[in-house]
Amino acid sequence: MLSFEDDTLPRAPAGPMNVPNPIGSPTSTSERRVNVADKRIINGHTDVNQLVPFKYKWAWEKYLATCANHWMPQEVNMSRDIALWKTPGGLSEDERRIVKRNLGFFVTADSLAANNITLGTYRHITAPECRQFLLRQAFEEAIHTHAYQYIVESLGLDEGEIFNAYHEVKAIRDKDEFLIPFIDAIMDPHFKTGTLQNDQTLLKSLIVFACLMEGLFFYVGFTQILALGRQNKMTGAAEQYQYILRDESMHCNFGIDLINAIKQENPQLWTAAFKDEIRALFHQAVELEYRYAEDTMPRGVLGLNASMFKGYLRFIANRRAVQIGLEELFPNEENPFPWMSEMIDLKKERNFFETRVIEYQSGGALSWD
Repeated sequence: MLSFEDDTLPRAPAGPMNVPNPIGSPTSTSERRVNVADKRIINGHTDVNQLVPFKYKWAWEKYLATCANHWMPQEVNMSRDIALWKTPGGLSEDERRIVKRNLGFFVTADSLAANNITLGTYRHITAPECRQFLLRQAFEEAIHTHAYQYIVESLGLDEGEIFNAYHEVKAIRDKDEFLIPFIDAIMDPHFKTGTLQNDQTLLKSLIVFACLMEGLFFYVGFTQILALGRQNKMTGAAEQYQYILRDESMHCNFGIDLINAIKQENPQLWTAAFKDEIRALFHQAVELEYRYAEDTMPRGVLGLNASMFKGYLRFIANRRAVQIGLEELFPNEENPFPWMSEMIDLKKERNFFETRVIEYQSGGALSWD
């Protein structure tokens, strides 16, 4: 099972002065200056503390973009949500189920993501530009966990029920149990990259988290809560979910760029057998998320039903597969929810749900894939 005990970097072993220590800081005077051509996403031997000269400018630009999109949960007014939640008949039982199931999954999902970054991925990435983004991403995962807790607290929900859902609700537990082995593998203090098998293990973990967790497992929940917001219900929660969706879209895009850069630098990892394994994981993830859709909405609600998500999840899986160099897994699928793309892409000075006037982007305008 997932353990959070081994959360420190390994200590530098004693040895000759010209041997780099495990965090990449050179010890000989001749190695103090970084040659940009020597940088690598993994298994690099340059100083990970020297951010510049840049080699992976795309990672730095994504870091700046996420900083420009900063927000905090308590900025969002939850008074309308609280009034609606406490009003008898304000929401149907099916709508309440959607809200509680969503929170039950997300309150632990972003904690899993944060631990995967800080206790696993970060240790094995040797490009400081990419590490910079990962630090920002970990902070944003903390903001997302904060947001879900803020919604739970605002609505006066049973915290024991919500925070234990990942133990007690099978559709949620199954998704988490799918993810945990990929966290455990790279968090193992004895795990080190540098062999074909271990480098493929890391690459597989990155694909699972970028393409399947952040890029697929979140989308049923996002669609459901944003559909509530489109009907002027739970608008404060929907506003926060919209911000989280935009953050996660950036995380997913960064992860895909990271995956493709590792593939480019290490083409020996992208074998036919490895690609078959990744395809199988995609199929498994689509099935798990569809089961979650069935659990969260056993009946039609909000103009949605579980069967509509089968095509949507296949559409998203196709997109993620193509983005990392695989062929479409489910040919001829179309997006049944085009308005979801608008939720990511549309820039606005006034929030979509009109709960308050905001300037979500604190920096320059962003374009979203």
